[in-house]
Amino acid sequence: MSRIELTRYFSNEGSRNDVRMRVVECFSREQPGEGTGDSATRYVYYVEQLNDGKRVYLQRPANLHNGFDFLVCVEDVNYSSEGKRKRNYPKHEDISHDLQLKKSNNPSEYKKLYSLLQKVYECYDISEHEIKSIHFEIQLIILSKLLNGCLLNKI
Repeated sequence: MSRIELTRYFSNEGSRNDVRMRVVECFSREQPGEGTGDSATRYVYYVEQLNDGKRVYLQRPANLHNGFDFLVCVEDVNYSSEGKRKRNYPKHEDISHDLQLKKSNNPSEYKKLYSLLQKVYECYDISEHEIKSIHFEIQLIILSKLLNGCLLNKI
């Protein structure tokens, strides 16, 4: 099995189609593997680095192998419950639960976070300063940096 690791930045500026096409163009340059299983080619795109040095990356192909599907993963993080198979990618439910906890524990900081999520949804980049201006006691490890990567959920 061939594993190819690349570092890429995907801007969130422009229209949804602009954002989508930047990612699709990158994926379209991938070289195909020779088949499935050990003969398949796997791609890892490092897209962000967290303050603790762990990297956020896109993993292709995703589990479903549907076209341009990918997983958003974090190095050395396990999002599974204790006793379950390790999972280094958050599910939508994980992010939703994290947002609900943030909203109930700190409504004023949640409003700031919501504002940044809205900016990402409207296809604007957000700065490191904007991200660092929000503070929560409860933190899903990926959410603070995934803000720039949130665009990937709308592709």
